[in-house]
Amino acid sequence: MLIPKNNFMNTKQILGWSSALCLGASALQAQETSEVEALKRQLKQATESFQKAIDEQRRVIDELNRKIETIEKAHPAAAAPTNATAAASTDALAAKPWSMTEPLRAKKGSTYLDIGLVGNIAVGGSTADDIEGGTQLGGHDPNQRGFTLQGLEMSLTGAVDPYFRGNANLTFAIDSGGESLLEVEEAWLETMTLPGNLSLRAGQILTDFGRHNPTHLHAWSFVDAPLVSGRMFGADGLRNPGARLAWLAPTPFYSEFSFGVQNSQGETASGFRSAGHSHGGEEEEEGLPFGFRHPDNDRGVRNLGDLLFSPRYAVSFDLSDTQVLLGGVSAAFGPNSRGGEGAGSTDTQIYGVDLTWKWKPVNHSGGFPFVMWQTEAMLHRYDAGGFDWDENGNAAADDGELIDVDSGLPAVLPGETLVDYGFYSQILYGFRKGWVAGLRFDYVASDKADYENLDLTFNGDAVGRDPMRATRWRLSPNLTWYPTEFSKVRLQYNYDDRDGIGTDHSVWLQLEFLLGAHAAHKF
Repeated sequence: MLIPKNNFMNTKQILGWSSALCLGASALQAQETSEVEALKRQLKQATESFQKAIDEQRRVIDELNRKIETIEKAHPAAAAPTNATAAASTDALAAKPWSMTEPLRAKKGSTYLDIGLVGNIAVGGSTADDIEGGTQLGGHDPNQRGFTLQGLEMSLTGAVDPYFRGNANLTFAIDSGGESLLEVEEAWLETMTLPGNLSLRAGQILTDFGRHNPTHLHAWSFVDAPLVSGRMFGADGLRNPGARLAWLAPTPFYSEFSFGVQNSQGETASGFRSAGHSHGGEEEEEGLPFGFRHPDNDRGVRNLGDLLFSPRYAVSFDLSDTQVLLGGVSAAFGPNSRGGEGAGSTDTQIYGVDLTWKWKPVNHSGGFPFVMWQTEAMLHRYDAGGFDWDENGNAAADDGELIDVDSGLPAVLPGETLVDYGFYSQILYGFRKGWVAGLRFDYVASDKADYENLDLTFNGDAVGRDPMRATRWRLSPNLTWYPTEFSKVRLQYNYDDRDGIGTDHSVWLQLEFLLGAHAAHKF
């Protein structure tokens, strides 16, 4: 069969077009396949990069959270916000009206200042005639029948720059005589960028000794200070200008070493080179100082031996999902002011151990319920130099001098080491939200010294045991109600038993209010 010429040409054209279309389709398909593969590779790379970025950020966040959590367990005040966090929170505050539940903050660039005010007022009474310095040893304890302004504290804290943060606590109080007192409890600068988990704090600082001493009044669990703290450190606690270096060990649990160096003289270093005639905040017999020796070497700082040194180690473990245990050992070493003639070599050593346990269920509401037990014990070794009471130099018994009955002359006291010790143990039970019941037992005592065995008189009266070293104990139940996180009402009863004096009963009602911001409390 013959195909017409025209039809043959048409067939060739159709075959040519078909071939061209097939080649074009193949080329287009190959191009699309290549482009898809490239897009897939780009998507894979972008996905991997994105995942790496997420993982890195998660690692950084987890590491920061871990460090903050470990620091806040014992030193939450050290957990200052980072500059980025501070800036973000400040911007958020600026975007809405200020309320009582938010910090009162002043900001300039990456720096900020949080301002807070805390007031503590006590009202009550006691059967004791010597409340201030007698039954109550702490400078912020209730000091008289009726009302006591225990303290009105202004707190200033914030970021100075990317390298330092600062803190100041200024306290106003009124003593039992109506005299107004203004003091700088703390004012320090602390590093935020030292490598190796190191931090350095310098300024007026509360000595990092045990659990109670570094704690401000508004964070106390009882109306007054423990007896052992008042006897060992004095009414004002142990605090002075100096510096503290701390190292947070890179362990899976909280582990911190610290070492402080401070001046050892002044009222806030009672038991060391205090210029006063009292010790440990306790009221002395008229004219008789602690150890029956007048202080004589409040000479300032001449060398390293005139400074106060305070090492401490603290460790914390999570016993379970509901239990935490915190332990610590502390010490304070320095010269004292009872060295005797030509003195300067007498020293004071204070050793302490503390243990805190807390239980809080996993399904707690606002931190309640909880049970917390805390105890702290101290041992005090005080070198007392030899002392001659012939202060007039006339080898005769004069008024105002301690007299040896056997010789009828001013007493000559031997040099010796005085040993005092004591402890407190307290338990708190947060049985429902906002309500906490507490119970504390205090005990202080001493080994009888050689000078206390002498037959002595003072202004015609026989002298026996040193009243500032006598055995005493106290039992204190209390009940605290927190209407909100900005207020507190606490009722406390004290049963005091003092050797040579007898028993006394005291009842105190404490009120507290908080305005603005304040640093976090210790757990």
